Amino acid sequence: MVFGHSGRFQAMRFTLKQLSYFVAAGETGSVTLASERANISQPSISSAISQLEAEFGLQLFVRHHSQGLFLTEAGERFLRAAKALLSQAEELREVADEVANTVTGPLQIGSFRTLAPLLVPGLCRTFLDLYPKVHLTVSEGDEASLLGRLQRAEISLALTYSLHLTADLEFEPLAQLPTYLLLPANHPFAGRRRVPLQDIVHEPFILLDMPLSSDYFLSLFKRANLTPNIAARSDYPETVRSYVASGFGYSLLTARPANQSALNGLPLAYVRLEGEYEPMMLGIATLKGLHKSRAIEAFEAHCRATISTDLLPGTAPWQDR
Repeated sequence: MVFGHSGRFQAMRFTLKQLSYFVAAGETGSVTLASERANISQPSISSAISQLEAEFGLQLFVRHHSQGLFLTEAGERFLRAAKALLSQAEELREVADEVANTVTGPLQIGSFRTLAPLLVPGLCRTFLDLYPKVHLTVSEGDEASLLGRLQRAEISLALTYSLHLTADLEFEPLAQLPTYLLLPANHPFAGRRRVPLQDIVHEPFILLDMPLSSDYFLSLFKRANLTPNIAARSDYPETVRSYVASGFGYSLLTARPANQSALNGLPLAYVRLEGEYEPMMLGIATLKGLHKSRAIEAFEAHCRATISTDLLPGTAPWQDR
């Protein structure tokens, strides 16, 4: 598209193929030789030249049946410009091929807040070591906010749980995370392999009060016909851990940090919750119908290779005592 004298766009009706036929004719000085070089019929070469002359209002060649084609002065200039344009078009194709076959460009991911400090830094570091041309942006949030960001296309994928997924989202499971009791290290139950909820329900409960997560943990009490004695609540996992480590009560969580101390330096104990409770499913949530870039596909593949039930970076493996 170019501007005409009226200031409006005017369509240029020519093709790169026509330009290539013209260049072949201009360099060989012969329709016959140009057709051989381009592997196309002579009428196609002649037609391309005629269409270019008509489109641009120029005489590009002087034709002598016995001596072939001779470029006019305008044709000489047009040949140089056409060759430059074809070279730029080839560069554009090379760029497109590189982008299509190279993992590069922006990538926005979201992570569930409790997993972010444990899983995401190491996961992102190893991913960027493999694909340094990706510009990675990470945001954190609770499950509800992550699902909303996916639906608004603010992030391309989210590492989260499979709770409350809507019909417009897809979920690929990666790892099962059983619920555990979080206890002070000196709690009488700290040395046990498993503890049923009814054995501890009378003690003060510290609730991780995040949207959807709190519903899940409270549902465990409801299923057992128990009522928790909620003594404190916080939407920050580390605050919950510090409350528990300080002896204010116990909590229920799913992510088990490899570091078994709270931020206040006091030790903690993780004990499996006894009972038939469905584990939380950690995985990748994406918007259905999303056109996935090479960067998205590469990050998903990296997650599959890195995250599993038996191996979750940044967390402590279960060892039933």
